[in-house]
Amino acid sequence: MTKLSPAEALAASLRGWQSTDPAGPLGIAVSGGSDSLALLYLAADWARDQGVDLHVVTVDHGLRAEAAQEAAFVADHATTLGLPHRVLRWQGWDGQGNLMDQARRARYRLMADWAREQGLNAVLLGHTLDDQAETLMMRLARGAGVDGLAAMVAVGEQAEFAFLRPLLSVRRDALRAELTARNVTWVEDPSNDDTRFERVRMRQSLTMLAQQGVEAEALSQSAQNLAEARGALNWAVAQFAGAHVTQHAGDLAIAAAPFADLPAELQRRLLQHALGWIAGPRYAPRSEALAQLRAQALAGQGATLSGVRMTHRKGTIYLFRELAAVAEVTAAVDQPFDTRWHLSGPGGADLHIAPLGAEGLQACPKPRESLRPAAALQADPAIWRDNQLISAPLAGFLQGWQAELAPNCRDFAKWTVSR
Repeated sequence: MTKLSPAEALAASLRGWQSTDPAGPLGIAVSGGSDSLALLYLAADWARDQGVDLHVVTVDHGLRAEAAQEAAFVADHATTLGLPHRVLRWQGWDGQGNLMDQARRARYRLMADWAREQGLNAVLLGHTLDDQAETLMMRLARGAGVDGLAAMVAVGEQAEFAFLRPLLSVRRDALRAELTARNVTWVEDPSNDDTRFERVRMRQSLTMLAQQGVEAEALSQSAQNLAEARGALNWAVAQFAGAHVTQHAGDLAIAAAPFADLPAELQRRLLQHALGWIAGPRYAPRSEALAQLRAQALAGQGATLSGVRMTHRKGTIYLFRELAAVAEVTAAVDQPFDTRWHLSGPGGADLHIAPLGAEGLQACPKPRESLRPAAALQADPAIWRDNQLISAPLAGFLQGWQAELAPNCRDFAKWTVSR
């Protein structure tokens, strides 16, 4: 098989994406390092040929003094290419918790918000084949399962927005050669040589593994093989869900007897997907917590995990949103509530969406007609004017209002296949 050049690999990847999504303006995340800077130049060439508008973004996490200078460096390159550039600054680090994880989440959230404001279809990221191999090694060290070891996807979603990785088949050295041929220099982040960081240690380990014949290409292929295995497992879960899982508004009822007959991996995966569908696409719970939830489901015990409550009723394992997880959540009436609910009705500038709660439930004339647990109804979105309940669509108190799940979560079985 002929090896594609970086430009050909990028074009092939984006061609596949365009076959399912209409052409439109794209964002491109550029830090100034070799990978993202090469992506900038390659994408600019491709965009000119395709007639696609590009917008460039750099995230300054405020953690390094050089970051502002590096953002200005990227801005100069964007200007040279005739592309608009924006710097997004994160100021959310309070010195607590996992810095790298919080910075990563903030980076995606900032970029997603910016992209929506600009009307972009997706944002391009400069992840490479080397990143695939490094990530696989890091997750192997943590004892990850199929999901953790599976390859990064070329088309994925973060912060409810599409992010594309068109260079996953390209080596970092090839991108640096591309920049060198263009007489373009890049920023060398000193942290890339700091062995306090796990990724740096894994990068060095890959060099030693290559001397033993274990190449990054082989590791990347293994990650892709595991991604196919993940897809097959999700397909099996979707088949089971289509036959044995019932949706009740935003709740899920899993037939207990068929669930008990499933292989352990499919039981775990089904519960993990159920948590994500009900609570939103956040990070999956730790494997130990998920294993305990599975044991409790099989034992007929109740539990709470990741903002989702599990009970048992009428021969089913019944899961619904936990009120405590949304008790302080509010939204304007034209905005989604709890990431997945959309309410529509007469409107009003003085109205807002908040959970129904215990007092709101008491104000509903016929809540039992929904046939759902009272605790589940209390976490549902309701329309309020100050402390006055105006409507609770999911509890049967309509008053001209309706509540619908977001389009991508209306069918749980289909939703599991896309995970």
